Amino acid sequence: MVTMAVKRNRITIEVTPSTGPETDRNDPARKDAAVMSLARLIGRQIAREQFERRLEAERKAQRHQRS
Repeated sequence: MVTMAVKRNRITIEVTPSTGPETDRNDPARKDAAVMSLARLIGRQIAREQFERRLEAERKAQRHQRS
């Protein structure tokens, strides 16, 4: 089971053992799905950080223009 929590604009991921029946750990489809989920999370985090940097740069530019 994978759980996610947002803390201070960061995502933390905890992987805990499944309580259900054991699945085949060597299943390529399962591994692909896990990798794609992780890639999406990383991509979203990168996009969020870039967006925040861009907003801060725009705010600084606006403050500078007002001065």
